[in-house]
Amino acid sequence: MAIRFRLLTEADVKAVVTMDDLIETMASALQRFSTGRVTQPVRTVIPVEANDSFFGTMPALVRADGNRAAALGAKLVTLFGSNSARGMPTHLATIVLLDPVTGALIALLDGRYITEARTAAVSAVSSRLLARKNAGTLAIIGSGVQARSHLDALSRVHQLRYISVWSPNKQRRDQFVSEMTSVQRPETLPDRCPCKAVDHAGEAIVGADLIVLATSSPEPVIESGWVKPGAHVISVGACRPNQREMDPALTARSRLFVDSRAAALSESGDVVMGMAEGRFDASHVIAELGELMNGSAGRGSATDITIFKSLGLAVEDVTAADLAYRRAVKRGIGQELTL
Repeated sequence: MAIRFRLLTEADVKAVVTMDDLIETMASALQRFSTGRVTQPVRTVIPVEANDSFFGTMPALVRADGNRAAALGAKLVTLFGSNSARGMPTHLATIVLLDPVTGALIALLDGRYITEARTAAVSAVSSRLLARKNAGTLAIIGSGVQARSHLDALSRVHQLRYISVWSPNKQRRDQFVSEMTSVQRPETLPDRCPCKAVDHAGEAIVGADLIVLATSSPEPVIESGWVKPGAHVISVGACRPNQREMDPALTARSRLFVDSRAAALSESGDVVMGMAEGRFDASHVIAELGELMNGSAGRGSATDITIFKSLGLAVEDVTAADLAYRRAVKRGIGQELTL
């Protein structure tokens, strides 16, 4: 028996899924994850020869819930740091969707854009839950695709008044600012919101209400003393247990939130190394985002520093891919192929 499935390219996915869609879809996915309606292991990661190359597999079963149908699938993701020199993205991904009734292949999707956009959408959910309501100044450390997607996502949940950007490469950070003040500016960003490149990471962070760390650095790029009381820090880099991008003193003195406790306690160097050094124990992780949506305590006061340590979950990828697939079927987008 021939198996028919739908092939969706990056352009196809972009045509059917918006950032606003993803913010709400990720909020629902995280809530389902933290209430036991998702089965997924911590991702399996294997090194691929070079020290900066990894291959990860991320399967998930999302159970039916009310009007939401079940979804089953997996993301295959690679990180090859040397791709930059080849003019290729360092992160590449493919998402496989399976019929949760028969197990048959129903869709094969480009996962690079989904990974980029859903990561920022989850960060926006964290900021909506944990940042101060009047937060309006944003510091971004990094100038790659995650910096761009986070500016887009955060501008949808906050009225941004000022943006500062730093990354080690002056040319790239200047290019980022140029793009963000021209035709590629996120549609939700006010025209008069300044976006400025600065010469030192501390200059970007001091005074910022919202701080995004979107780097590939294995060492801290932020010092605890730079972060003002009441700030919300979003860390999306350092996803291996021997890497961290935050000053351990900052992690220790802040209220720490994660997407998954299990993942944070095994994958996040900011957490794993902090525990190994005796700075805190597992109870320092206050809650998962999905638990906050179910009523767990988040920010305790206006002066608390909150951290969201993002690692990325299979449920996020499978849920986003399922949304794209269903919309593509309705609109006749993508190619139908036979296996």
